[in-house]
Amino acid sequence: MSDRLALFTAGQFADSHAKTAHGILRYAGREVVAVLDAAHAGRSAPEVVPYVRRDVPIVATVAEAAALGANVLAVGVAPFGGALTPEWRAVLLEAAAAGMELEAGLHTELGEDQELARAGVRDLRAAPAGLSVPAGPARRPDVRVVHTVGSDCAIGKMSVTLELDAAARGRGLESAFVATGQTGIAIAGWGIAVDHVISDFVAGAAFRLIEEGARRAPLLFVEGQGALGHPAYSGVTLGLLHGCLPDVLILCHRAGATVLDDYPETPIAPLPELVRNYEAVAALVRPARVAAVALNTRGLDDAAARAAIDTAAAETGLPVADPVRFGAEGLLEAVA
Repeated sequence: MSDRLALFTAGQFADSHAKTAHGILRYAGREVVAVLDAAHAGRSAPEVVPYVRRDVPIVATVAEAAALGANVLAVGVAPFGGALTPEWRAVLLEAAAAGMELEAGLHTELGEDQELARAGVRDLRAAPAGLSVPAGPARRPDVRVVHTVGSDCAIGKMSVTLELDAAARGRGLESAFVATGQTGIAIAGWGIAVDHVISDFVAGAAFRLIEEGARRAPLLFVEGQGALGHPAYSGVTLGLLHGCLPDVLILCHRAGATVLDDYPETPIAPLPELVRNYEAVAALVRPARVAAVALNTRGLDDAAARAAIDTAAAETGLPVADPVRFGAEGLLEAVA
């Protein structure tokens, strides 16, 4: 039986932390029959998050999702810290009792919960066996690696990477999207959630992904995680950067953001400083330049979005675009 997903977003469907649900709706070729979110029940997905586009109903209960034919309940939220709450566990148990399989990309692995495991679970963040440290720059496969990095979390690094891959293939280039997080894996069907890997092996996991990607295509678009200046997630950002050994970087930023979403007392450095920081840190292992800026202009009208793009271009002297809103061709020209 093929998957018919219900995406559980726990009242957060309109929030950027529901990025797993947003990503599946926008980019995955999987069937989605419902979004389970009591806060927005009775509406359709595009009414709440216009850019997801798929006309999927939002329901309030597991029973309603089951009545629409859902046979998989997928957790569509990437919460700060990645833990399964007692409230969420109750919903998953209800879905299991309704005959659904369970899918999640949490740090709490569902397979370790005996009650949940009986339903059949897919832990997208579970690390593969046999990870170790990377072989090093001299042994990196001969492919072109484009890596998205960011000023903060949950600002669209995965979306930018997917848009670039789609634009490249639309141009006839042989390319592959390399998933490094749970949402990317839910979309692409392969990858490693590097933030769930033992810290010593994060770079090794990234290197393994480049080796696997090289068997798929000569042009790889590697999604970024976290941010160098993030108090909680800078470690995974650095391990991924040094492990995937990119040729070129794209800096992702949310228009107008001046502080970190999870740590509002922590300012975001100006874009030119972020460019210098990423290039300096990359060069410790393998030089890579920031070739362009991807600006997330969600929430702005078209005129304000284009003004923000122009301002960022003037600040950095780099090509700037919002590939989700206006297309990825300009960014692709800068990196491919």
